[in-house]
Amino acid sequence: MGQILAIDYGKARCGIAATDDMQIIASGLDTVETRFLMEFLKKYFTENKVDEVVVGLPTDLKGNVSEVETDILKFIEAFQKEFPDITVHRLDERFTSKMASFFISQSGKSKKKRQEKGLIDKVSATIILQNFLEQRIR
Repeated sequence: MGQILAIDYGKARCGIAATDDMQIIASGLDTVETRFLMEFLKKYFTENKVDEVVVGLPTDLKGNVSEVETDILKFIEAFQKEFPDITVHRLDERFTSKMASFFISQSGKSKKKRQEKGLIDKVSATIILQNFLEQRIR
């Protein structure tokens, strides 16, 4: 069994989270500039066995898809060409950034650290992955 990777895709940077090899625990992995995301994944996949990838689906309260979805769909198309054996899932990512900000604020980190956008992206990816794992159990 390999890991499941989650991506909180953004125009500037992407938060990345991964499970352990038993697919039990979701942990924040890294924040990567979007332009380097595919390079990061290629390197990561050579060093780790990854079975599935979960990409956040950015929607608003009414269920409308955000404008970044166009970029995400292009990324997923390129990803599937590069890694045809890795299954891609989508998961609604509503409120993950707000939840991430809240959890970071509760963690005791300094105000400067709490405002780091990269940290929020990484925690958001972790929340997406944790939600995905919980939905699988049901």
